[in-house]
Amino acid sequence: MARGARALIVYPEFKGRAAAAIDTAARLEEARGLALAIGLEVVDAIAIPIREARAGTLFGEGQIQNIATACTQDEAELVIVDGSLSAIQQRNLEDKLKRKVIDRTGLILEIFGERAATAEGRLQVELAHLDYQAGRLVRSWTHLERQRGGFGFLGGPGETQIEADRRMIRDRMARLRRELEQVRRTRGLHRSRREKAPWPVIALVGYTNAGKSTLFNRLTGAGVMAEDLLFATLDPTMRRIRLPGVDKAILSDTVGFISDLPTQLVAAFRATLEEVTAADVIVHVRDIANPDSAAQKSEVLGVLADLGLVDEDGSASAVPIVEAWNKWDLLDSERVAQLLEQASAHGDEVIVPVSALTGHGCDALLEAVGRVLTQGAKTHFFVLPVSDGQRLAWLHAHGEVLSDNDGGEDDRGPLRRLEVRLDPRELGRFTRL
Repeated sequence: MARGARALIVYPEFKGRAAAAIDTAARLEEARGLALAIGLEVVDAIAIPIREARAGTLFGEGQIQNIATACTQDEAELVIVDGSLSAIQQRNLEDKLKRKVIDRTGLILEIFGERAATAEGRLQVELAHLDYQAGRLVRSWTHLERQRGGFGFLGGPGETQIEADRRMIRDRMARLRRELEQVRRTRGLHRSRREKAPWPVIALVGYTNAGKSTLFNRLTGAGVMAEDLLFATLDPTMRRIRLPGVDKAILSDTVGFISDLPTQLVAAFRATLEEVTAADVIVHVRDIANPDSAAQKSEVLGVLADLGLVDEDGSASAVPIVEAWNKWDLLDSERVAQLLEQASAHGDEVIVPVSALTGHGCDALLEAVGRVLTQGAKTHFFVLPVSDGQRLAWLHAHGEVLSDNDGGEDDRGPLRRLEVRLDPRELGRFTRL
C-alpha cells in the first residue's frame, strides 16, 4: 500500500442492530485517524446504511455504484471498508470497483507492521498477518489451481497451489509461535526477577491516542515515540520511576486499545498485554477532551475484563485502577466544572485530572499512585545498631521513616530506634535482608 495514496473510507452502518458504543461520526473520525496513521490521504469518509449484508459483496448493487462514483469523483485509488470483509466480498468488491479494497483488519495490520520496533513486536505482527492471509486464500481463485497429480484422466488434482500456500503459511505460523513462546519465557523470567526484587509495576493503559506515551515521557523523562497518531506505541516500554513513599517502581507503557480490534491481533498481542496482568496498579489514561471518552472507557474496561482484571460490568477490579483524565488543558471552564462535579460523585474511584503536555496534575497523579501502592502499609518499630548501615539505609530508601532517634546502647554498640511505615511486601523484603 503506497504512502500518500488517495483513500475513500466507507463505514457499513448496520440498521436494526444494537446501538454501537461509538457513534457513526466518531467511528468515521477514528477510521480517518487510522488511515492517516499510515500516511494515506483521505479524500472522503462516508457511512452507508445496510439492512442486510450481501454474502458476495456486503453492499447492494446500487450502493456499490455510489461508491464507484465517489471514487471516480475524488480520484480515490483505495477503498477502506471500516468493517470486516470476507475474502470473497473483498475480491468481488475489487472486481466491481476496479480498485484495491481493504477492510478494518487489513488497515490495522498495515499500521502494526509499520510501527513494530522490537523483535517480539515484529514476530507478533507477522503472525497476525499470516493468520489474516490464511483466510484470504479462497478456492474461487482458479488461477492458483496449477498442480495436478496421478496419470491420465483418472488422476485427480494433486496438492493445489492454494493448499501448498496454506501449508507454507501453517508451517511459518508454527515457527513464529515457537519463537514467540521463547520470547514469552524470557519475558516471564524478567518478570519473575522483578517479582523477587520486587518492585511494584504500574501499567499505563487506555484507548489509542489517549496520550499514554506523552504521559509516560513526562513521568519518566524517556523518549518514547509520542505523536498525535493512532497506535504510535506498539511495543511495551518500561522505565524506573520514583513515587512518594515508594523508592522504586516500574512504569510500563502498553499498546492502545481500540474498538473492534481484529481477533488476530488480540491473540498475537497477548504477550504485550501480559505486562498489564502483572501490574500492581493500572493507570487508565483517558482522553477526557474527546466527546466519546465514556464509550472509549467502556472499550478499555471490556479488554481488561477479557484479561480477568475487572468484572464484566467494570464494577470490581482485581488490580487497583487510577484514572488519569488527560488533555485537561483542552477543556473550557464550564466543562472543567462539570467534570469535577462528576469526579466528586464517584467517591470510591481514584481520579486525577492531568495534562501530559503541560505537566499539570502529574505530581498529584504520582502521589495518588503512591497512596494506592502503600495503602496496606503499617507502622513498625525497629531498633538497629548504628553499625548495621545496610539495613538502616534500606529502611530510609524503601519505607517512610516517621522518626529516627537515639536508641541507647547494647552489646552491639550504639543503637537507633526507627518508626517506619512499610507495606507487607516491603516488610517481607526487609526481614529477608
